[in-house]
Amino acid sequence: MQNENFTTRRDFIKKTGILTASLGLAGTSALAGLEATARKKNKLPKWKGFNLLDFFSPDPASTRKPTPEEHFKWMQDWGFDFVRVPMAYPYYLNFDRSRNITPEEVYKIDEKQVDKIDNLVQLAHKYKMHVSLNLHRAPGYCVNAGFNEPYNLWTDDEALKAFCFHWQMWAKRYKNMSPKKISFDLLNEPSMREDMNDQHSQRSTVPGETYRKVAKAASEAIRQENKKHLVIADGNNTGTTVIPEITDLNIAQSCRGYNPGIISHYKAPWANKDPENLPEPKWPGQVGDKYLSRAILEEFYRPWIELVKSGVGVHCGECGAWNKTPHDVFLAWFGDVLGILSENDIGFAVWEFNGDFGVLNSGRTDVAYEDWYGQKLDRKMLELLQKV
Repeated sequence: MQNENFTTRRDFIKKTGILTASLGLAGTSALAGLEATARKKNKLPKWKGFNLLDFFSPDPASTRKPTPEEHFKWMQDWGFDFVRVPMAYPYYLNFDRSRNITPEEVYKIDEKQVDKIDNLVQLAHKYKMHVSLNLHRAPGYCVNAGFNEPYNLWTDDEALKAFCFHWQMWAKRYKNMSPKKISFDLLNEPSMREDMNDQHSQRSTVPGETYRKVAKAASEAIRQENKKHLVIADGNNTGTTVIPEITDLNIAQSCRGYNPGIISHYKAPWANKDPENLPEPKWPGQVGDKYLSRAILEEFYRPWIELVKSGVGVHCGECGAWNKTPHDVFLAWFGDVLGILSENDIGFAVWEFNGDFGVLNSGRTDVAYEDWYGQKLDRKMLELLQKV
């Protein structure tokens, strides 16, 4: 995607009033410096916002209540401009849910359910939000189990065909929409899991060429509808590592703000085998056999910062901490995470707006909540997010 402010280097020169004809040797050097600065700027806008989990569940009967319009107004009023929408593809299918889905049923789109997703997109746009549609559960893969997949996205051509079908459907629906308003985040937190339907089966990094094959096929399916569509790929190894194999494909990449997990997912049962017997989190401080501080975050984000400098757009699609992390520890750690991202022109999206990770109704027991139109607002967290 071209930079919003300067479409090309020539535009950059024109807009800053610099004419190469009037430059001497010193001027040429200055111009080179300005162009180098331009090249280092993140190709993606520095979006700030939240994930909305309206369509996160594969079963519409057990999904959350729709995000009310007033939440979008509050987000806008507080200075946010981005929502990521993690979708489970079975949510918008019409099939017999009393048994496991078949490969044939993966194509049975329920237009009424798709319209519900579109309603959220339109509502977000009403309040000037960029919307990033994401397949949290795609045909043949999800970082979470809980729904029986009929095949494996990384190894089965039939799964990849279905994956491309779904993305082409969404791309066609928003064929005429500007990339400033919508983007397509291919797959949430990819990894290679031995058994797609066993949450605790052995997990590893997706082989680079395999990731490239899947990302390339899906991005081409999307851009068949509009060559300018903005495509984003979550980092490998569940969103944590840069994907060097796709840097030539005009696909942005999305990192995570969950490192280290002992802070972000303290006592989370889905992330820890023995959640009740973990060392007390501190930031900075000694936790178990490691000293945790900003230095480990700087090392973690170094490859992502280099990716920005190389000309690939980067955004942090998910970040935050579950509500069992002590609030003072959470704020100290999250301040460092957001600080490093912001200093390097990388935007972010907190995992949710309203709920355990969010600024509203998080359920934390050590927060002095502010009453906000009947909602419990974590004002300290909100102010931290607004600072960057």
